[in-house]
Amino acid sequence: MRLAQVDGGKREIVGYLIDITEKKRFEEQLLHLAHYDSLTELPNRVLFYDRLTQVVAQAERNQWNAGVLFIDLDRFKAVNDTLGHGIGDELLRQVSARLNATVRSGDTVGRLGGDEFAVILGELHQPQDAGIVAQKIIRSFDEAFTLNGRDMFVTASIGIAAYPPDGLDPDTLIKNADTAMYRAKQLGRNNVQFYTPEMNNRAVERLELEMSLHRALQRDEFLLHYQPKVSTRNGKLVGMEALLRWARPGHGLVSPAEFIPILEETGFIVQVGEWVLRAACAQLKASISGGLRPVPIAVNLSARQLQSAGLVDMVRKIFDESGVDPALIELEITESSLMHNTDEAVVLLTALKNTGLRISIDDFGTGYSSLAYLKRFPVDTLKIDRTFVRDIAVDESDAAIARAIITMAHQLSLKVVAEGVETEEQLAFLVKNGCDEAQGFLFSRPVPADSLASLPKVYLVTA
Repeated sequence: MRLAQVDGGKREIVGYLIDITEKKRFEEQLLHLAHYDSLTELPNRVLFYDRLTQVVAQAERNQWNAGVLFIDLDRFKAVNDTLGHGIGDELLRQVSARLNATVRSGDTVGRLGGDEFAVILGELHQPQDAGIVAQKIIRSFDEAFTLNGRDMFVTASIGIAAYPPDGLDPDTLIKNADTAMYRAKQLGRNNVQFYTPEMNNRAVERLELEMSLHRALQRDEFLLHYQPKVSTRNGKLVGMEALLRWARPGHGLVSPAEFIPILEETGFIVQVGEWVLRAACAQLKASISGGLRPVPIAVNLSARQLQSAGLVDMVRKIFDESGVDPALIELEITESSLMHNTDEAVVLLTALKNTGLRISIDDFGTGYSSLAYLKRFPVDTLKIDRTFVRDIAVDESDAAIARAIITMAHQLSLKVVAEGVETEEQLAFLVKNGCDEAQGFLFSRPVPADSLASLPKVYLVTA
């Protein structure tokens, strides 16, 4: 705005108007993007943290209780990998809407990243009230999500940290709620866990275990033990299963139940699985060079390895480098890992089979295989899971399942192996019902490679 001289000596005020509507709108958009998740429109980590800071301050002034729920979707990666990221994004949007509809209007639902959500619960009468809200969320997931015209059921694991007993600041509350959520995952998913101080000790132990595992391959701490497979017809040693072991310095042999799930979760199982196949082939080559009769070695293949790119090329390369006859290697693949995407599984198994190796479906009976797909899989062997073998001589249901698996497998021209055989009664049942091979402590525990030469070549087998 300025004064201007015009004709006749008069003065006029000249003003300029600038439309800043678009500028304001752009600034508002930037502010929104800085504080809200673009996919779900929920508060993002920055805004969630800010609101939690305010709630903690209010709770401190008024001596209220407050709570933080840390929510993680169970097996969300499988949805993304199987149905695509578009479907995964739609699921996240629907989960966001369901969470908002479940909590109170004054509570805050935020997306912290990926499939991780969190809820701030303010002004609770007692810390335990947070559990009521968490259970309500768990129940809300009982209703299917409709994704691309199909109904899908998804569950969640929830951890709870309460103010003031579990933390006096936002960082501690979020960390402890996350720790409790991880405990819920460990206990089978689809449940709620309150934070306890002992959880931090377990979290520290797990972190140390993970760090040690990542160094184990470089430090040559892994080794293989071998468990015999025995023919139920004549008692001859007909194969071995290679089983991964970890000699952790200062701890001795670590139970596979402790470290293999971590290898799976971190994805490190892919590199370790490659090492296992190389080591098994090297052992087989050494045994043959040492004058031992070659028997097939079975190697377990994890679900993560099945999803890894270049699996077939890696297998073929190891065979070429080791000079081992592929017919002496059998890959054991769990039934459940084949059923995430059966069409792709058929293609992959066919490519593996074309390298010359054999394929076995492990833990058969515990998954949900369709017979229509089973006959399409290019497999050679079914392994009856040990849960059916354990009571096979005394439980008619387990006996009926085992007989059905044996009959079905033979009709499909497949060999049947029973694992977990520990008693003469179990073995007698398997022999009587035509099971081809047996494996378990009745014959031998898994043994180191240097004990293979001393294993019996024939075991006593009676009907």
